[in-house]
Amino acid sequence: MARPRQTIVSLEDTPYYHCCSRVVRKAFLCGIDNSTGENFEHRREWVDSRILELATIFAIDICAYVVMSNHLHVVLKVDADKAKQWSDKEVLTQWHKGFKGTLLTHKYLKEEDLNSFELQTVNECITEYRKRLIDISWFMRSLSEPIARMANKEDKCTGRFWEGRFKSQALLDEAAVLACMAYVDLNPIRAKMAVTPETSDYTSIQRRINSAMKGEQPAELLPFVGNERLNMPNGLMFSVKDYIVLVEDTGRIIREDKRGAISSSSQDVLNRLNIPAENWLKITTEFGALFKGAVGALPALTEYCEHLERKRRQGASNCQRWLQA
Repeated sequence: MARPRQTIVSLEDTPYYHCCSRVVRKAFLCGIDNSTGENFEHRREWVDSRILELATIFAIDICAYVVMSNHLHVVLKVDADKAKQWSDKEVLTQWHKGFKGTLLTHKYLKEEDLNSFELQTVNECITEYRKRLIDISWFMRSLSEPIARMANKEDKCTGRFWEGRFKSQALLDEAAVLACMAYVDLNPIRAKMAVTPETSDYTSIQRRINSAMKGEQPAELLPFVGNERLNMPNGLMFSVKDYIVLVEDTGRIIREDKRGAISSSSQDVLNRLNIPAENWLKITTEFGALFKGAVGALPALTEYCEHLERKRRQGASNCQRWLQA
């Protein structure tokens, strides 16, 4: 039985979440439908553009994403502190970037006169919008609904395009986050849609590689900020170069037509994560099958379950087996 979303998300334990949405009725999100011969490749651009647009609206950062033929993956980081620091006007401005708002919220931003009752109504809206802007359910809903409408219009049909619920799982430590990101970024290679990460269209790893070639990091994605230190900026541990090399090494091993091996720099990353190389390969090829619930070391998983008042630690054995040396 599916769990209510509030029993899965615990920002007290982690801001990182892996989400996956699948289509129904044997529909193709993108690519070529072998049963009909129709090409829906252009829909990948719809999803790609929408993901990056939402990152400019919500206080939610994109760590990794990939658009496959009939499903998509995103790894998100909820930035609750950013939403708390937004002024009331900033909250409304962010909300209006993607949603209509109300007549009163627009009047408030224009600094038009409002009576006490109208101001109270606007303040209630601001409180609600601030919550929604850090809500992964609202993020995924805002991603899925426009795509469904456009696809149904194109297919000349009505009804559901996506499964009723997207799947989400908490990523409780940096090992879980990095492993899940690599799993997401390597999806096209495992599915033989691409031969290298840089040729994996509409993926976060392609964006990171293209930017790295210019000595930059993509502004649309949560950046890598290096090792932990004082006054740590918002971002992912490790260097972007180390992550790209790690994904490249892993992709070469996964491909049957390439002889690959974990390089010394990639081994250094795995040593810091305390994950043996053979475990890493298992995780990055079978993450979705190995972990059905929250992912992380046992102490973090225990705290997560306690905060959500769960009686058992789902997936504890696999977390212990694959994420601890």
